[in-house]
Amino acid sequence: MDSINPNFRSRAGKRSLNPAELKAGILKGDRASLSRALTLCESKLAQHRELAEELLQGLMPHTGNSIRIGITGVPGVGKSTFIEAFGKELIEAEHRLAVLAIDPSSGRSKGSILGDKTRMHELSQDTRAFIRPSPSGGSLGGVARRTRESILLCEAAGYDVILVETVGVGQSETAVKNMVDFFMLLMLAGAGDELQGIKRGIMEMADLLLINKADDPKDPRVKLAMGEYKRALHLFPPNPNEWIPKVQACSALQKSGIAEAWEVILSFENQQKNKGYFEAERQRQSLAWFEESIGELVLEQVRSGSNYQAAFQEIQSLVKEGKLEAGVAAHRLVEKLFA
Repeated sequence: MDSINPNFRSRAGKRSLNPAELKAGILKGDRASLSRALTLCESKLAQHRELAEELLQGLMPHTGNSIRIGITGVPGVGKSTFIEAFGKELIEAEHRLAVLAIDPSSGRSKGSILGDKTRMHELSQDTRAFIRPSPSGGSLGGVARRTRESILLCEAAGYDVILVETVGVGQSETAVKNMVDFFMLLMLAGAGDELQGIKRGIMEMADLLLINKADDPKDPRVKLAMGEYKRALHLFPPNPNEWIPKVQACSALQKSGIAEAWEVILSFENQQKNKGYFEAERQRQSLAWFEESIGELVLEQVRSGSNYQAAFQEIQSLVKEGKLEAGVAAHRLVEKLFA
């Protein structure tokens, strides 16, 4: 039976996963090569991991020339709307923007909607912007690895501003904070108790606390919220990097306060580089990732061992029947494997 599309095979044949070819395409700014490389890094197949590592190592000299920005916020705060307005502002200033949006995966079906491109309609159509939604897969470790590698690939492709949008207010913020230079927390005004439901740890991570949907800057709710957040931030211990977190308001719909938010980021970058904190923090992040990667690889090696499954199933049945406490069972399994 003839193919509906006679060009399908010829195009498919060009979808090479050769690291040298992908590297050449990425350094030329080819979006198709970048997309294939990102897919390669997301793969869990062992042979793909080897190719991905070879590609990443080859691109390392071409990475690091960007400002990495993490963005999070409570559900309904308007992250996607803000990112589109913010991204268009950056593009008009002749920056090249990459948006890495972490989409939550279903704990039951493992599927993801991956709808960020539909929520950033105008930005997704601009060739100077690159939007990549990635499924969280239910694993923070997986998110961390894929996102860190995605950042490096986008930098090598010439994107000088990298935005990482997180799943929402939760544990993923800590993982993202440890891979970006600047962390932005979007908030709402007039949603009841201004600090209710906001974890102190997440507020402490923020370099800029931005109140979105502040369509009227004279709205008393906006002023009240800004005052509350400023007072809350003053209760936290000073940052080791000497940066004093800012509190500002914006309206993504009306495009107000967007340029001011970018000015805060530039001020942060300038201060951190002048004081030597910028590169020191990136080095700390790289070393932390090195240690985390060791743990993941050791676990993979243990699970792939020939005697693991038999020992695991034997002890698992005892836990399931309530004959062995989970922590004790884990200890016994490790002793059995490394005896």
